Amino acid sequence: AAGSDLTILIEGESGVGKDLLARAIHARSNRKDGPFVIADCSAIPEHLIESELFGHERGAFTGAVATRQGAFETAGGGTIFLDEVGELPLDVQPKLLRVLESQEFRRVGGNKTLRANARIVAATKRNLKDEVERGKFREDLYFRLAVVPIHVPALRQRRDDIPMLVEHFLEAAKERDPRAADVRLEKETVAALAAHDWPGNVRELRNFVERSL
Repeated sequence: AAGSDLTILIEGESGVGKDLLARAIHARSNRKDGPFVIADCSAIPEHLIESELFGHERGAFTGAVATRQGAFETAGGGTIFLDEVGELPLDVQPKLLRVLESQEFRRVGGNKTLRANARIVAATKRNLKDEVERGKFREDLYFRLAVVPIHVPALRQRRDDIPMLVEHFLEAAKERDPRAADVRLEKETVAALAAHDWPGNVRELRNFVERSL
C-alpha cells in the first residue's frame, strides 16, 4: 500500500515498531521526497492539539503571539504521521474527519480555507474498534483512517524474528562502538532470548542488547 495515497492505520502494542513502519511506508511512497511530519497525539496538550494539526492565526488564543503553521500545512505534499491517534480528544475528532473528507482546513482563528495535500498514516496502541464501542472514538473517523489497516503483532507472537533482530542490533552497536566488534552470540543465548516474552516488544529487546554490551 506504500505506493498508493490510501490512508493507513497501524495498530499494535507499544514498542512493536509502528513509527519505523510508518517511516518505511513514507520512504517507499511517491511522496518520499516530501516532509515526514509527526504529530504525537499523546504528547500534545489537549488545548493545543487543534493548533498543532491545523495551525493558528496571531491572537487566536492567549499566547498566540504569531501566526503558526500546523502539521497539515508544513507537511505539504509529504506524509503526516498521526502517532497515538487513539488519544485524540472527542471534540477534535470531527475536525480531523472533516479535513480527511474535504481535503481542506482552516487555521484556528482564521477565515482562509487551505488545501490539505498530505498523505495520512496513523498509529495507535489501542484497539480502535473497542474504543468505538465504548464511545471513546468516532466510528466514522475510524473507518476513514482504517482504509488500509495494518496490525503489527507483538514480539512474543513472532519469536522467529528475535534472532534476526538481535543480530541487527548487535551490528548496529558494533558500528557505534568498536569495542563490541569481537562480541559473538552463542546459540544458547539466542535461544534464551527467543524464549522470553518481551512485554516491551522490540524496543525492550533493543535496550537489553545495548545494555548487555
